[in-house]
Amino acid sequence: MTNEDYLYKEESYSIIGILFEVHKQLGKGFSEIVYKDAIEYELNNRNILFEREKEFAVKYKDIVLKHKFYADFVIDDKIILEVKTVECFNASHYNQCLNYLKISGHQLAILANFNLISLEYKRIIDTKKQFANLR
Repeated sequence: MTNEDYLYKEESYSIIGILFEVHKQLGKGFSEIVYKDAIEYELNNRNILFEREKEFAVKYKDIVLKHKFYADFVIDDKIILEVKTVECFNASHYNQCLNYLKISGHQLAILANFNLISLEYKRIIDTKKQFANLR
């Protein structure tokens, strides 16, 4: 992927900037809800469109399953932001984001961890959708 193909480049930079600002102000040690509240404040302050705790239904064959997924944030109706306060990311965190991408139809998720001395984040791209759109 070239620099020109960087998925949602400007939006990603804005979101990551917000994450760094929140971490700079709060540091580590708070619960997820505190960081989510601060992120919501920053998104509102910058007039960035978002939905918090967006609900996604899971379709299975010809039904919708009774349990739903709730993404922490969906920004600009295209980027999922998932907030964690964990010792380190693990496969379940990545899988959670991939599942959100799959059921939402979005291509990009940003996974953020505030429980370290410096912010940890990962961009997770649904490569199947990414390559399908490049054709």
